[in-house]
Parts: sequence; structure tokens; C-alpha cells
Amino acid sequence: MPDLDLCLKSATELRRMLGTRELSSRDLTEACLAQIERLQPKVNAFVTVAGEQALEQAAAADERAASGEELPALHGLPLAVKDLIRTRGLRTTFGSLLYADYVPDTDDLLAERYRAAGAVFIGKTNTPEFGCGGGQTTNAVAGDTRNPYDLDRACGSSSGGSAVALAARMSPLADGSDFGGSLRHPAGHCNVVGFRPSPGRVPSYPAELGWFTLRSDGPMGRTVADTALLLSVQAGPDPRSPIALHEPGDQFAQPLDRDFKGVRIAFSPDLGFLPVDERITKIFHQHRATFEGLGMEVVDTAPDLRETLDVFKVLRAWRYTLSHGDRVRDPAKREVMKPDLVWNTEEGFKISAEEVARAEGKRTELYHHMRTFMDDYDFLVIPTNPTPPLPIGQKSIKEVGGKKMGDYLDGGALKSAISTVGNPSISMPAGFTEEGWPVGIQIVGRHQADLSVLQLAHAFEQATRVGETLPSVLD
Repeated sequence: MPDLDLCLKSATELRRMLGTRELSSRDLTEACLAQIERLQPKVNAFVTVAGEQALEQAAAADERAASGEELPALHGLPLAVKDLIRTRGLRTTFGSLLYADYVPDTDDLLAERYRAAGAVFIGKTNTPEFGCGGGQTTNAVAGDTRNPYDLDRACGSSSGGSAVALAARMSPLADGSDFGGSLRHPAGHCNVVGFRPSPGRVPSYPAELGWFTLRSDGPMGRTVADTALLLSVQAGPDPRSPIALHEPGDQFAQPLDRDFKGVRIAFSPDLGFLPVDERITKIFHQHRATFEGLGMEVVDTAPDLRETLDVFKVLRAWRYTLSHGDRVRDPAKREVMKPDLVWNTEEGFKISAEEVARAEGKRTELYHHMRTFMDDYDFLVIPTNPTPPLPIGQKSIKEVGGKKMGDYLDGGALKSAISTVGNPSISMPAGFTEEGWPVGIQIVGRHQADLSVLQLAHAFEQATRVGETLPSVLD
């Protein structure tokens, strides 16, 4: 089968073919590596391509299949791993010159799970330095990652390399992480799926703050079923994470079909207070008919999440002081660090204990407000991003609909609002602007209702098929 034909297939279909031995992992891995060789110079999705190691892992997968052993969930599937996750024996830069040549001798928890599930590590995907992004995935180690639907446009951040690797059909699966929207932001700009699970759904180790719930690792895919497949491996309890949820991950491997007749959703183009580009709202409003076509009751309303951005900024900055404070205080390290990373950390230096306490108290109030609001609605539907993808080189959104943005975090409020209250949220391909730029839509579920979110996302995907539109870079 030609390389591109293999690369165009979904991860779930490829896994089926690998399981029946219609396809070898080596042939699939070689096809993905060939696609990377063709398109990496154009889109720059990877910091490190693990060609030799990937082929060794693929050969081991084929030997396992030949032995008749039971095959694990990701058997033989190439996986693009975000370059914030330590991978034993494979360079992990965190997008920072400080770690440009770092090769870990141990795996992070997620990398352990991927190996156990039989995944083939195809490479490490680009990310801003330590995941500190804006509108761009770029760093001093690897440079700019470009949008495969328009190479003059950015792909979003901070899981931008993963989103582009999926969209450009370089890998059937990829992972990411999400603090203020880093899974959803690039997914929305690259016409792929990005799912931020509930805090603790995907445990993290090592972690400087084991109890921290604003950041979450999660899956990305070209289809919801592919995304759920990866989540089934990522999710599940682990004693090294004090917030890990106890439900096993295999619940996400079940079929996602569900009847949504009579289910109520809150439908808001702007969360009631945020500026959104009219090109985004035009596409957003078209999907009222999509949800109604599923038999759902669509209500124009939204929770009052105006205070989430201030809370998010305080807790984010406070978190940065722990992660990067020592580096910023070291003149030699500070000199080579990204200015936004230094700024975020220095903002944390200014914050008092009282401000952190007030922010945590307000966050609790906002959680309960969201919880009671969602008692009346099974889902909240909002746009993913307030604007189309930015031009390469423009680091953040300056203005939306005539309203000037403050710092770069203001442009991400549609996503950070949901991060702050902790609900599961998925970005789905929703359409294209007249310029051909992808637009995403967020489906937000009730507290810890991750499976329900995936089920509605799957129904939306089947009704729209937007994610099947290939990027121009494949022409």
C-alpha cells in the first residue's frame, strides 16, 4: 500500500490492521517516516525524529504479533510525543536551549504507559519553551512550527507540533498538555481533535506540584475515536499522583455511539463577555442546526465566568515561580530564556500569599457556580479560539473585533476559563473561514463527565465530517 494511503488512515483502523496482521508495524512506521521526511522541512512539527529507534520498536512489535501474544492497545502504532514529556533514551528539550542536548535515562509516567501499550515513538513534537506559548509554537531550539493549512500562519500553542504532526498525516496519534488551552488551541487551528480531560484523569509524574489541577496532559487525534483510544492508555490510577482518579482508562475504549435526543446544551458564541472575531461566530452559529439535528435542545446562555481570567493569571504566575524561579534568578540561564517565560515568572514574584489565597477561594466559588449551572445543562458549547490562526511572527492576539487585548493571556480566555473551573473540554473541527483557515468548537461537559464529552464530540464529528478536509500542504 502506498505510504500516503497508510498515513491517511485513522489510528483505530490502523490498529485493527496491525492486530489482524494485514499490516506490519515496520511498514506503517516507514510510511510515517517518509511523510515526515517530505513535510518536516515545510511545517517543522518535530524537534527530534526518532527514525532508528522507531524502526527498532516497530520490529519488536512485529515479533510480538508473530509470537501470537495478546497485543496491547497501541500495538505498533506510531505516536508523536510532545517534547515536554521525558522519554528514556530520546532527546527531550522542553523547547529550551538549557536542555537542547538532554537525553533522559528514565521515562515520565505517560511515556511508561505508552511503551507498555506497544506504541512506537516516532519523534518529539515542537513546543514553546517549557510550554509557555501565546499564538505560536516556536523556540530557540527548533524554530517555528507552521500551519499545514496555510504555511504563512501559526498553528497555535503549546501542543502545536503535535497538532501539525496529526494534520499533516505524519503520525496517526499524538499527545499534548493543557494549562490554559494548550491542547485545544492548536487543535482548533489545525482541524484536529484536542481533549483536555478532567484533572486527575491522566496522572502526571514526576510533578513539582502533585496536587496542582490547572494543568492536564491529554490526547490528540484526527478523529474522536482515535483520541479516545489514546486516552484509554493515558488514563487510570497511579499511586504516584495524589489527584489521580480511580476509574480505569479502558472505559474510553468502548464504542462512543449515544442517542442525544432531548439533551440540553448551553450555547454561547462568547461566554457572554469575550470578544470573538465575526468569522468565528459565523461558523459557530451554523452549528446550532448541527446540535438540533442530533435532537438536542439548544439554549442561548452561559455561566458567568468573568472572574476566571484574573484567578487564572494569579495561579499561573504563582505556579511559574516554582517551576522557573531559580532559573530566572540565575543571570546566565535567564539570558537565554524566552522573555514571556521570564515575565510570567516575575509576575509570580510579585504575588502575595493573600492574593494566592483569594484566588483559590474565588476559584472554589467559580467551580460551584459552574457546577450548579451545569445541573440544568449536560454540555456547554463555545468557540475554541477567538480569532483565526495568527500570522507567523505575531506572538499573540493584539485586537479582537476592535477591542484591544492586554497581555497575551487575554486572548486565551475562552479556554483558560474552562481550565480554571476544571471541566473536561474538547476542541472539534468546526469549519473553515473564507481564507481556508480552520475553526474549532469546544464541547464542555459536567464535572468529570469525560466519556460524555467524547460521545457528543463523536456524534458532532459524524454529523459534520469537517475533520476529513485535508490540509493544503498535502496537495
